[in-house]
Amino acid sequence: MSIHLRAHAFAASPLRGLSASTTAVSPSAAADALRSLLDAGAGAADAAHPHPHPHPHLSKILPFRRGRPLARSHDSPPPPAAAAAAPPPPPAWRLAWLPPARVPDVPSDAFVFLGAHGEEEGKEAAAYWAVDVSERDGEGAGDGSAFVDLRTLMVATDWRDKDAMGDLAIAGHARALLEWHSTAKFCGACGSRAVPAEAGRRKQCSNESCKKRIYPRVDPVVIMLVIDKENDRALLSRQSRFVPRMWSCLAGFIEPGESLEEAVRRETWEETGIQVGEVIYHSSQPWPVGPSTMPCQLMVGFFAYAKSLEIHVDKKELEDAQWHSREDVKKALTFAEYEKAQRTNALKVNQICKGVEKRQSISADLKIESEEPAPMFVPGPYAIAHHLISSWAFEGAPKAPSSFSNL
Repeated sequence: MSIHLRAHAFAASPLRGLSASTTAVSPSAAADALRSLLDAGAGAADAAHPHPHPHPHLSKILPFRRGRPLARSHDSPPPPAAAAAAPPPPPAWRLAWLPPARVPDVPSDAFVFLGAHGEEEGKEAAAYWAVDVSERDGEGAGDGSAFVDLRTLMVATDWRDKDAMGDLAIAGHARALLEWHSTAKFCGACGSRAVPAEAGRRKQCSNESCKKRIYPRVDPVVIMLVIDKENDRALLSRQSRFVPRMWSCLAGFIEPGESLEEAVRRETWEETGIQVGEVIYHSSQPWPVGPSTMPCQLMVGFFAYAKSLEIHVDKKELEDAQWHSREDVKKALTFAEYEKAQRTNALKVNQICKGVEKRQSISADLKIESEEPAPMFVPGPYAIAHHLISSWAFEGAPKAPSSFSNL
């Protein structure tokens, strides 16, 4: 099974880039419109700003609580009579956008501008915002909504649904910015308090003698599928935190003064004792579901051709690492039931949004019949590791130049 996506999960947000265009809403205009609503109420805002850009009523807010976005989920419609024997499609989730009036008593500088949308289609542009409401009471906004873990939403997303993938990308972008705001509270140069600027897209030191500009931190990570020189085996690894039977690519953070290719070679050598020659870029993926201290990870994917084969696992980093044949990897991709995992998590999100008590076992109602499990499987289509492995298994990685062994 080879799954092709328009873009990786968390990438290609429909709000990204629009705010920088000449026809879309500027962050400052969006902030003025939002502030008018928060300070004076919708009626007063209309009087004070008869022609704001965007219209103040088109400010939409996405609340987060402890890193979880507010989401809605509705039951799937019953299948037509002709298809009654087929299982109904799993319920689809969407982000639960609120008007500013539904998020009262929050200072205007707590909101983070995500972008704008609508004007390019001849409509009034709407400005989209995120805000952390972790300090407020309540578990949802009603109307079938609840705060749901972003990883759960990630697995619950139907990767064939463009709108759902867009919502996932927006939620990932928002979480990354909000988590960064929660950790970057002080200036690293003088220690003074850092205050939001440019509608929350950066911060600035409050010390008049410093005024250092502070931008969101991005933590680049190399992730690589190491391939033997015959291009018919791939090196996969396991970490102790992995669920049973799951194998994935090697990965590691880039060190200062290091190129991406050097990081691939160093991490592979340190974790497995394998020497790498040629390194070939594949794609990249934002990854906002890592630890809250590093909410803006960027996974940069590569194929890496091995110059040696003997494995020496660093047990401090990995539980195991093994060479796997192309046929074994194809079987792992074939029998790992990603659609069942997606359905299970979509039903879980649906029950959370319905208000299932925390003490109640959600999984008890989510048992799905399954065949005998495969001996191994790899991460699902939401992860760049899946696409590195799948593209090699079914399409073949780019051929390494004959001179790679001399690198």
